[in-house]
Amino acid sequence: MDSFKEKIAVVTGGGTGMGRELVCQLIAEGAHVAMCDVSAENMAETASLANPVEGQRLTSHVCDVSSEALMLAFRDEVAEQHATNHIHLLFNNAGIGGGGEFVTGDRDLWERTFAVCWYGVYYGCRAFIDMLVAAPEGHVVNTSSVNGFWASVGPNVSHTAYSAAKFAVKGFTEALVTDLRLNAPHVKASVVMPGHIGTSIALNTGKVLGTGDALSASAEDVQAIRERLKAAGMPVDNVPDDHIREMMHQRALDFRDKAPTTAADAATIILNDVRAGRWRILVGDDAYALDELVRADPEAVYNPDFIDRVRAAGHFGGLINATDDTAQ
Repeated sequence: MDSFKEKIAVVTGGGTGMGRELVCQLIAEGAHVAMCDVSAENMAETASLANPVEGQRLTSHVCDVSSEALMLAFRDEVAEQHATNHIHLLFNNAGIGGGGEFVTGDRDLWERTFAVCWYGVYYGCRAFIDMLVAAPEGHVVNTSSVNGFWASVGPNVSHTAYSAAKFAVKGFTEALVTDLRLNAPHVKASVVMPGHIGTSIALNTGKVLGTGDALSASAEDVQAIRERLKAAGMPVDNVPDDHIREMMHQRALDFRDKAPTTAADAATIILNDVRAGRWRILVGDDAYALDELVRADPEAVYNPDFIDRVRAAGHFGGLINATDDTAQ
């Protein structure tokens, strides 16, 4: 797909982060775009930033991607509002963090995270596959993560729900490459594996999970965070709870604002690689470095000292071990 001009693209999670930047850049390249998100307010901001020209369609749809019924309704709205029986591009981008602990963690939070990050991709593909096949050419782009090949954010933090979902996205998309070649060869598939990207995932997760942001964390949640920080070697025994809350809120802001790769740069990389027909899209120097380290010594990647190799390569230094909400 050499050009996106006049193509119809669907983007999930278009309200913030990489989803917002994908919408804006696709509009800038002349595509028609349908985006969904759980936040109408965030999508309104995206729409104002994208600023489509006259005759260019940009539609917004409130949708929880973890619900198949809502995803099917989203598809039907796209077909109606874009007056089409086909789309050319599907970006299954929506995601949240959380649900880190399996043995002692909250099952509902675990399953909610898994549902958004995995079933959001699966339901997206189920809902839109016929419309992709109906187009002269099509491309589905599923967002996994470096946590789709390395199920960790450091040795002292459980990271099970997000990693399980992202492994599923990676495996499904890789298998989809063959499935499409055999059954719909004009449709391609790509899996995106970002490293640390400047998005609002750490800020948005609590809103989606219903647990609020760090500033409103319960005493129980603060104590859990305190234990993680202590395990990471930080002397926080006597730090007041409100200071812990402020610290974690600032870390979420820093995750977005001090990332080595911006959301805009990530979207550019993704779109360029889609144009180039690449099925495997690593985003960020940190993603490439981690991929190389994992491939070089897979037996060692969950040893406590593996993170020292990652840090020695200059990546993830300030973000690993503090919280399970900061993987992209």
